[in-house]
Amino acid sequence: MSAADTSPRVSPVRVALVGMGRMGRALDALAAERGCEVVARLDAPEMQAGLTRALLNGADVAIEFTTPETALPNTAALLALGCPVVVGTTGWNAELPRLEALVTQHGTPALWSPNFSLGVQLFLAIAEDAGRRLAGLDGFDCHVVETHHTAKKDAPSGTGIAIAERLGEGLGHQVPISSIRVGAVPGTHDVVIDAAFEQIVLRHEARDRRVFADGALSAARWLARQQEARVFTMRDVLRSGPAVSQPASAKPER
Repeated sequence: MSAADTSPRVSPVRVALVGMGRMGRALDALAAERGCEVVARLDAPEMQAGLTRALLNGADVAIEFTTPETALPNTAALLALGCPVVVGTTGWNAELPRLEALVTQHGTPALWSPNFSLGVQLFLAIAEDAGRRLAGLDGFDCHVVETHHTAKKDAPSGTGIAIAERLGEGLGHQVPISSIRVGAVPGTHDVVIDAAFEQIVLRHEARDRRVFADGALSAARWLARQQEARVFTMRDVLRSGPAVSQPASAKPER
């Protein structure tokens, strides 16, 4: 730091990564650039052997991206040790009441989202607004189509469900979802609004997995500062101000 530089140093948020698959590796690669220090990298062997404070290595917050079957047990173990946790795993939505009970029991906050992309948060708002505008309008029908890579385990995706729910809130009725699993697609979500002689298609397309890692790291930095023991969402993060700043120089991976 130069003599003229009097700005305070901001300590990086210490993060434990739980799950070192595609998302875990993306988080690991981007963490330092986003003001986070990865102090623990935990995968299935470590979690199955039993999580300890020593394994967390002083982490301020954990980010969990594993499988629908292990997400809640992993989160329960983290909360029991007093470690706030950002849960990015999808496909276990039915267990959210159990997560809320665990957060209350251990007095430690958690944050869950089916998608950490800022663009998806905007897309959800657009879908809800479109539903309101279509409500009661004869001749139009709505459908959600979500497309992901072949390794994705849950179908429909958590984001697809969230979009259909927000669209349905505006429409006043349920919206069907179709799931496609093909190739290496990070995530594409379409809202199809169809009529006899015309069609509107609203699309969000993730071009790079780093968009999810970027949002999850922002959520982790935000959660590490929270004192209230409850389950937060990305809506809470966004209400507090800009959560994700994507550098202009960022380029999609080839």
